[in-house]
Amino acid sequence: MDTGVLLEASRKKMQHSVDHMANELHTLHTGKATPTMVENIAVDAYGSHVRLKEMAAITIPDARTIQIQPWDRNMIQPIEKAIMTANIGLMPTTTGPLIRCMIPEMSGDRRKELTRVAHNMAEEGRIGVRAARQEMMTLVKQAKKEGHLGEDEMNHLEKEIQKQTDRVIAEISHLLAQKEKELLTF
Repeated sequence: MDTGVLLEASRKKMQHSVDHMANELHTLHTGKATPTMVENIAVDAYGSHVRLKEMAAITIPDARTIQIQPWDRNMIQPIEKAIMTANIGLMPTTTGPLIRCMIPEMSGDRRKELTRVAHNMAEEGRIGVRAARQEMMTLVKQAKKEGHLGEDEMNHLEKEIQKQTDRVIAEISHLLAQKEKELLTF
């Protein structure tokens, strides 16, 4: 059995959890406008759900405004409705072909609440990493049991998977610390 393949599979599974958590953290707004706050909102258009970034140009004219310009003017009403039903705290206003969303000032309580949400997202990421670790450890033990790996190879693989786990958990903690700092900076 190729140990490199097992280690690469382990790394990919763990990195997937980190990437998912990082994307989730980007949805938490810090009082500063970013396109990621709205780009994945599903809009009922053309008989299906279409992500906003696939049907409009999203720009940030200043630190507290998101500006959306649909490529099809008939989509202004559905986009406004989708933003309001997304329940992300934005109220769209339309001026001609543009939809603008002003980012409200965040209170201290709201910042603390978002910090708790970020901690929960990070914990979900850690849970995903630990599940990937457990799955890979089970595969290694099964390969040993079936005679594909020797005792030394199994021990080496287990140590390497643990090192990967530790690195990825540290990366999650680093991403959380960055987001926490961003959220709590006034």
